[in-house]
Amino acid sequence: MNAPFKELNLKPRKVEVEYRDDGSIILRNPHPLMEPHANIVAPLRKWASERPDHTWLAERDGAVGWRHLSYKAANDSVNRIAQAFITRGYGPGGVNEGALMILSGNSIEHALIKYGAIMARVEVAPISRSYSLLSSDFEKLKYVFDLIEPKVIFVQDGAMFGKALAALDLDGVDVVHVTNPPEGIASTPFDDFLTEAPTSAVEDSYSAITFDTVAIYMFTSGSTGMPKAVINTHRMLAVNAAQARSMQKQEEDPPVVLSWLPWNHTFGANSVLHGITTVGGTLYLDDGMPIPGFFEKTIRNLKEISPSTYSNVPAAFGVLLPELEVDDDFAALFFKNLKSLSYGGAALAQDLNDRIQKLAVKHTGERIPFLTGYGATETSPLVTTVHWATERMGLLGLPVPGLTLKLAPVGDKLEVRVKGDLVTPGYYKRPDLTAKAFDEEGFYRLGDGAKFVDPEHPEEGLVFDGRVSEDFKLDTGTWVNAGRLRVQAIEASGGLMQDALVAGLDLPYVGVLGFTNLAACRALMESPDATPDEIVVNEKVLNHIAEGLRRHNKHHPGSSSRIKRALLMTEPASMDAGELTDKGYINQSTSLARRKALVDKLYAEPPGNDVIAI
Repeated sequence: MNAPFKELNLKPRKVEVEYRDDGSIILRNPHPLMEPHANIVAPLRKWASERPDHTWLAERDGAVGWRHLSYKAANDSVNRIAQAFITRGYGPGGVNEGALMILSGNSIEHALIKYGAIMARVEVAPISRSYSLLSSDFEKLKYVFDLIEPKVIFVQDGAMFGKALAALDLDGVDVVHVTNPPEGIASTPFDDFLTEAPTSAVEDSYSAITFDTVAIYMFTSGSTGMPKAVINTHRMLAVNAAQARSMQKQEEDPPVVLSWLPWNHTFGANSVLHGITTVGGTLYLDDGMPIPGFFEKTIRNLKEISPSTYSNVPAAFGVLLPELEVDDDFAALFFKNLKSLSYGGAALAQDLNDRIQKLAVKHTGERIPFLTGYGATETSPLVTTVHWATERMGLLGLPVPGLTLKLAPVGDKLEVRVKGDLVTPGYYKRPDLTAKAFDEEGFYRLGDGAKFVDPEHPEEGLVFDGRVSEDFKLDTGTWVNAGRLRVQAIEASGGLMQDALVAGLDLPYVGVLGFTNLAACRALMESPDATPDEIVVNEKVLNHIAEGLRRHNKHHPGSSSRIKRALLMTEPASMDAGELTDKGYINQSTSLARRKALVDKLYAEPPGNDVIAI
């Protein structure tokens, strides 16, 4: 494809590399770090003054259209909410001093109460909705509740969260609802927090915010155990936002973004919501998500909103593309203002990239660069970025300015570790876990392996080299890089697998169990009502995956990288069972142990008719 890439408003890639005698490698970005905001509320105030009528957030308002919230209106509401928190004694030194726990998903009210609490110096703990709505025992919800000891709990729809709330000891806790008060539970309407006129106490609280003031507790399960509360300070979040902005050549028009990414996750909350707020952009809250029954809402929204950048998981692009390919009007709107694309969670399959670029050239005359980033909840999150146009998918990129990245030898891998103001001071009430998270030089250990695309040309960037703890040996003693192979298996499936488990410990060859992307499989089958049981034995689906695995094996013939068996699963990963972490990782060891019967089936002789044997 000879068409040029759309020009990016980003600085050229640069990296300084230091090779140490102990085998570690130090990487730094020589571009200067711009001055960060004093705290994470400052940008909201800035744009309320300089761009008062510009839309900050927009939310679907039934079938009618969009409800818009300007920066000035948001700032006014945030000040009123801050006063309500202070009046009720929830702030530092108050009679009811304690945190705000948010159980529900993204909404305008969620954003307002979050920033209002932060203005009042009340720590905020946004919690995954799955702890309340998908759990049968509420054990994780109870754990985080007991850990944080909140004084306020916010829910959008009280009735929806009624069972979860009833599982908690709410003595001394104020529940705040927007709609439908929970039955049998005392609750305060959200509008009551908007009734108080701000006093000087709000300005006093704002002035008392320092870089070291705790703003948010972001929960992450990591690879084992109960969720950990990652302390997010104003320093971390303000500096990381500045690090992202430091890669721009100059300020540009405020971005327009449509995103479903949840605000209980560091990327959705810190990179998307706070990132948009920092630059005075507009965020449309997508009520869809890349799962069956919901992505149709995303497509509906995209047919009304023309974003300047668009990000999603690779599987979502697999469902979006057929819609764009058959609807020229939709595609023209989608690409109209698009400057860049991005993906996360897994590498984007090359064929998906090729199809997207074909459409981009058709409607704009240029290819649209795919940008991406890498990081963790503990790093605010952005550590590295791919901020240049490339045809290669799956890169981690290069470090952003203002941090030091270390590649430390661990076995036969180099583990990514990072130091700088973007790194958390630790885990709330868990000094033991905090101590283990940092090495002897104070670098935070991300647990991921990485290597240079080309050691002779480090400016080409880093590529993911698997989780340090996930590798295993075949019965021949050959090591298998499970993390890398997981990404390759997902890519080889052409979007039909949403994720994968890599099996083969002490066995003669590698096999994979695939978490089925139901929407993509139904699209391939041209059968929107196909059940999971029908999908996992469908000849067209299995042949499509088999062809992709054959192509993979042709380029990766070694026993440690060749995939000889695959089996699609009907059951998604279970958070209650510890299979799914809040970072988006599948816990390989836990999930394989839980699904031992399927592993046995994968390796059975002869293979069943639902097993792909290559």
